[in-house]
Amino acid sequence: MSRAGHAAPAPAGYLQPYHDAHQRRAQGAEALLYPDRRAQFVRLEAIARHCPLAGLHVLDAGCGRAELLGLLLARGLAPARYTGLEALPWLARAARRQRYPRCTIVEADFVRTPERLRAGADAVVFSGSLNLLPSRQFYRTLRAAWAATNCWLAFNYLCSPVEAGDPWLHWHRRRTVVAFLRRSGAHFRVYDGYADGGDCTVVMRRR
Repeated sequence: MSRAGHAAPAPAGYLQPYHDAHQRRAQGAEALLYPDRRAQFVRLEAIARHCPLAGLHVLDAGCGRAELLGLLLARGLAPARYTGLEALPWLARAARRQRYPRCTIVEADFVRTPERLRAGADAVVFSGSLNLLPSRQFYRTLRAAWAATNCWLAFNYLCSPVEAGDPWLHWHRRRTVVAFLRRSGAHFRVYDGYADGGDCTVVMRRR
């Protein structure tokens, strides 16, 4: 119950697995529904390797504890400004506790309120935060992010059932995603091979 005596609002369905992990006191990468730390960081590294984020305003949608920013700083790829969107309050608090420079953490759900993606960012990034979205929400979110970014959009997604074994995970056919990318009018690249063939990273750039 909330302090006012009313029940807290039910989490959106796609967020429920995170709430369940929090309730069972999952730690580290498991709290973000990754099997281990490596599974999380190979995806972050693929984005950092293929999308030039240094010196840009980066919007990290579903930022968790701001692990992407930590990795960029460790690699000497500091963005000029970092805005993290995080729907889960305990993760937003954990991100703020990092006290990273030029970092703003906003508690917001980019699925329910896609207008929060419009922060004037040079690059919008999703890492792992699209994996719980079925096709309709997945593509609607990508369209909103592409409209919001000044230049770059980078995201990873599950591209086969290989790594989508849990019932809350959704995978998307690579050819369908590529068809969406072609319709967007963007320059784009698709990268794989870093996660046993079950995950792809896409980097889009405005022409």
